Amino acid sequence: MSIIDLYESSEHRNNLAHFAAIVNLAYADGNFNSDEEQIVKKFAHRLGITADEYVQIVENRKNYPLIPPVRSEVRLERIYDFFKMMAADHNLDEKQIQLIERYAIGLGYPDAQARTIIDKSMKLFGGKIDFDDYELLINKK
Repeated sequence: MSIIDLYESSEHRNNLAHFAAIVNLAYADGNFNSDEEQIVKKFAHRLGITADEYVQIVENRKNYPLIPPVRSEVRLERIYDFFKMMAADHNLDEKQIQLIERYAIGLGYPDAQARTIIDKSMKLFGGKIDFDDYELLINKK
């Protein structure tokens, strides 16, 4: 196995874990509606998740540990993805927010910073903002 194969395998494993977290968020309110399913399928495509992996993850979504990315930009993009998933049904409840906060901490943010990012995200996120603008606003002091 070449070093490129190892990298691709590691990247795909990270994508599987991230996708499982997104699916967990979709089910957090106990309901998986068609809007959420549509966004989940878009994430699956973007992350290179196969049809078989999709089924496996949806059925066993809690069996995939969160893998924190090394780069801060990628960690923030993961949180952006979580909010994009939550915006699908236009209803962020406390359980979903707590789950995103746990994920943010699992991604490597200290508690206070995770809470700050989530508070800012809730104020500015409506599902219509692109990642570059989101990153700029979140990192603004």
